[in-house]
Amino acid sequence: MSERKVDRVDEALRWARERLRDLTPLKSDCGRLCGAACCRSAEGEETGMLLFPGEEALYAADPTWRLKETERGTLALCSGRCRREERPLACRIFPLLPVVREEGVRVALDLRAAAVCPLGRGGLGALDPAFRTAVREAGGALMGEARQAAFLRRLTEEQDELRRLRRQFGGEGRV
Repeated sequence: MSERKVDRVDEALRWARERLRDLTPLKSDCGRLCGAACCRSAEGEETGMLLFPGEEALYAADPTWRLKETERGTLALCSGRCRREERPLACRIFPLLPVVREEGVRVALDLRAAAVCPLGRGGLGALDPAFRTAVREAGGALMGEARQAAFLRRLTEEQDELRRLRRQFGGEGRV
């Protein structure tokens, strides 16, 4: 992390990233199931992971990452290989998403991950409970900071819209 003044965003983000540093969806290497599909772009596509607010400072000066500004936020684009401890938070929580509900932060399978991640077919119960807990706790920590909370609410709204569209067009809508 850079030498700039640490603010509350950085503290919540740092804590969330550290909480998920060594945990993965399965107790084994889930990338073996799908050939690490989540780390590759499809031929002719340029995809990346949406960075959480403030996270772009961690990647701006690193030549292994390319940042791309979009209307949704900053995407981190990589070659498909990175040092595991430097993954963006979105990579660390994949294929889950902390969603904001009236009763608090819950964990859901990220509907955007369905196209590339076979783990969603088994539902939440197929994933390591420690991983699920860590994603929920990370979401709870991020909700303590206004920018992070707004970001999680926006991701939740997008998730809810995807679920609504899936139901409307006959797809599975469980989250």
